[in-house]
Amino acid sequence: MGVPVELGLLGLWKHALPGAAWVERIGLPRRAVELTLGDKLILHVNPNDLVRATHWQGWPYKYRPTSSAFIWDGEWDLRRGDLRISSRARFIADIDAHRDDLTQSKAFATYMARLKAGKPWKSHQQGILLDSEDRILTFLRVYLSFMDDMAVRGFDSTRGKDMLGVAVSREGTLIKINRGLHRLAMAQHIGLPSVPVMVKAVHREWWDSVTQEARGKHALALVAESLVDCQPEAAPGPLDP
Repeated sequence: MGVPVELGLLGLWKHALPGAAWVERIGLPRRAVELTLGDKLILHVNPNDLVRATHWQGWPYKYRPTSSAFIWDGEWDLRRGDLRISSRARFIADIDAHRDDLTQSKAFATYMARLKAGKPWKSHQQGILLDSEDRILTFLRVYLSFMDDMAVRGFDSTRGKDMLGVAVSREGTLIKINRGLHRLAMAQHIGLPSVPVMVKAVHREWWDSVTQEARGKHALALVAESLVDCQPEAAPGPLDP
């Protein structure tokens, strides 16, 4: 039900009908923009250059941009972590280093400690419960198998529920968002030269600088044209903790 409504709102904005200014003010409906621009939102980047990611930990919900909008306001792009020292990067490097005996890995020790404490790790989203040593080892082997397949066949964007998502900062740089952080960590660890990413959102300041008050199809065309010049953000943010 949501997509037809969002397409209707975007159509209202594209044709400058009454309420168009309000639709842009609330950020444009993201899914409708994705359906309209399609592959123009997909960029190919070196995964080892995509090292900065937004994170909402510690931020009140009222300051977090909504995932239903394509244009994001606020300071989300000024707070960005370093994926090279993230928990996912450490996890992938750990199990790869101990692939011949995963019981010696830090990941195995962590999951076993939770199991012995009566609090086995679980993921409702993935339908996983690591309530035995065998399940822990199987879980870790699945990640190794996925990474080994990636090393042979390259990055397969259909393997996950979503494409690797990025957002464009106010300065026009790419910052990692949402899911796929383990897949990205694998691509970085094995040294893939390129991965596809999808632009899920853009900062309003960048949008305004690119569109120059253009509206409708012209504005979307200007955005699509400018996206090809966007490169991954490398520097830390001024609001990093």
